[in-house]
Amino acid sequence: MANPEGAPVPEEQRLGPVLRRHDQVQTGTTTDQRLLDSEGPSEWVHTDPWRVMRIQSEFVEGFGALAELGPAVSVFGSARTPRGTAEYEAGVRIGAALVAAGFSVITGGGPGAMEAANKGAFEAGGTSVGLGIELPFEQGMNQYVNLGVDFRYFFVRKTCFVKYARGFVVLPGGLGTLDELFEALTLVQTRKVTRFPIVLFGSEYWGGLVSWLRETLVAQGKASPHDLELFHLSDDVDEAIALVTKEVGI
Repeated sequence: MANPEGAPVPEEQRLGPVLRRHDQVQTGTTTDQRLLDSEGPSEWVHTDPWRVMRIQSEFVEGFGALAELGPAVSVFGSARTPRGTAEYEAGVRIGAALVAAGFSVITGGGPGAMEAANKGAFEAGGTSVGLGIELPFEQGMNQYVNLGVDFRYFFVRKTCFVKYARGFVVLPGGLGTLDELFEALTLVQTRKVTRFPIVLFGSEYWGGLVSWLRETLVAQGKASPHDLELFHLSDDVDEAIALVTKEVGI
């Protein structure tokens, strides 16, 4: 018996752990040949099974990079906060103060308030972490990050924000910051994570939101009055650092 190329078909064939003999012998290419063959359809890279592999690899890379980070605090805030503003300078001081308290600083790795916190941590000689995200308007990791991980998927990134942080400081920010804030509040409220402190920095900025939570959500029974105790509000850097670190002292 010969294969399509005219070569004789072997009486015995080993395919990985499988042994085939006689009429069970298969003709065609080997596993290595199929692996190395660049021809063929490419739609498979957009299928859900392949996405699952990418998601898994992001968790592996993120967990591997951050596993030995030690105590850390995640600092959230707007990418649009201009340099030189009071908000930016507060972020720098918060980053430095967290390092002085013995913590690494984790941000989204971008510009604005994230850059400010990373700058403070970097210039204070601490570990300055950036967890970036692939976006159509991606601006890359800011220059003050000395340990960075880029993600394709928001939910993998958000898992790392929570898993490796012992507390959150939330600077004025937009929709992304609100997403991260309410994700954290929900996880704490539902006890999906061990309780850790969440500090909203800037009462003028966050005051309206806090009032809405109290006067609408709680007043209408959509949340418990106790839920308002899941976060602190502060305008003072030293107080914010004390609040976010007192429950997780090192």
